[in-house]
Amino acid sequence: MPSGLILGIESSCDETAAAVVRRGAETLSNVVASQIATHARYGGVVPELASREHLRNIVPVVRTALTEAGIILNDLDAIAVTEGPGLAGALMVGITYAKSLAYALDKPLIAVNHLEGHIHAVLLEQAELAEEPMPLPALALVVSGGHTHLYLARRSGASWHYRNVGRTLDDAAGEAFDKVAKLLGLGYPGGPWIDALAPHGNPKAVPFSFAQIKPKPYRKDAHRDDPASQFLFSFSGIKTAVLRYVQTHDLAVFIEARRRALAEISNPKPSDALPLCDDETLNLIASFQRAVVDDLRRKTFQAAEAFDAASVLVSGGVAANRELRVRFTAEAAERGLPIAFPSLALSTDNAAMVAAAAWPKLLEGETAPAELSAEPSLTLGR
Repeated sequence: MPSGLILGIESSCDETAAAVVRRGAETLSNVVASQIATHARYGGVVPELASREHLRNIVPVVRTALTEAGIILNDLDAIAVTEGPGLAGALMVGITYAKSLAYALDKPLIAVNHLEGHIHAVLLEQAELAEEPMPLPALALVVSGGHTHLYLARRSGASWHYRNVGRTLDDAAGEAFDKVAKLLGLGYPGGPWIDALAPHGNPKAVPFSFAQIKPKPYRKDAHRDDPASQFLFSFSGIKTAVLRYVQTHDLAVFIEARRRALAEISNPKPSDALPLCDDETLNLIASFQRAVVDDLRRKTFQAAEAFDAASVLVSGGVAANRELRVRFTAEAAERGLPIAFPSLALSTDNAAMVAAAAWPKLLEGETAPAELSAEPSLTLGR
C-alpha cells in the first residue's frame, strides 16, 4: 500500500510553492516563496519577472519542502504540478522541473488544474481537522486576482466532477481590488490594503450598483436556457465608477500625495496609509468593498439555491477578505447551509492544494503524459 506522499509544485503566477501532503489529508510541509516585493513597484505582476523569479526559487523551495516534511525524494509516490490556468512562462518553470523530477525518479506525474486546487484547499483542511465532510453537491466560489468562478462540485468514488455554473466576463474580483488600490495610491496587492482600510469608512456613503448581466445572443457560449447564464460577474464597471468618483471629486492631488508619502516608507503597510486617507477616501474604499462583496454573496447563494447545493465552499485569495467571510457566514447561517473557507495561508496560491487535488487522481490512475505542457487558458468542468 503506498504511503500516499505527493510532492506538489505550484508556479502559475507570482508564487513559487512546493508542499508534501499525505493522502490528500495531511500537510507535512507547505513552502511559498513570494514575489510581492518584486512586482509591488509595478502595481501588478510582470510575467517576464515572474518567470525569472520562479527559475531562481524552484530548486530551493522544493528542497525546503522535502526537508520540512522529513522525507527524501524516493519516499514520494508521485509528483503533482499545476498545468494551468496561469502565465505561460511561469507555468512552464514548474512543469519542466516536475517532469524532470518525475522522470529521474520514475514516479507518476499528475497534472492539476489550478482552480481545482483552490477547491481542494478547503477540502484538505476539512480533512486535517477531522471534521465531517461537507455535504454534496457543494457550490464552490473560486475568487482571486485572476478568477471569479462558481462550480457545482460532486464526487463519484475517488473522482471529483465539476460543473461551471458562473464566471466573470471581464475583470476578476481580486483584479478589481488591485486596480482600485493602485488608483487610490495604495500598495500591492490591493486586496489586503482595501480590507484593512474599509472598516474605517462608511460602506453606504457611495451607492455603487451592479447592472444585471445577460449573455450576448450572438456569442457561441451564450445559452438562453442555461441556468448558469444568470450567474455572470463583471467588475470592470465598478472600477470605472471609482475612477469617475475620483475625477468628479477632485481627489487626484490627494492620491498623488499619498502615493509619494508611501513611497518614502520602507515596506509600507495599510496602517501607514490610514493617516494619509481622509474620510471621503475611506468612505469610497468601504463602499467599493461592500459593493463587490455583496455582488459575490448575492450571486453565490442564488446559484446555491438554483442548483440545490447542500453546502458552500469559498476559496482563492479574495476568500481571505474579512468582510466577505463575515457576510457569507451570516448568509449561510440564515439559509441553514454549511459553509467553509480555507485558512489564510491556503487562501492564496500554494502547493498543498495542488498535492491534495492530485491524490484522487493518483487513486484513479490519472497520470500526465510525457508531452505535458502549460495550458494558460485551461478551464475546469463543463
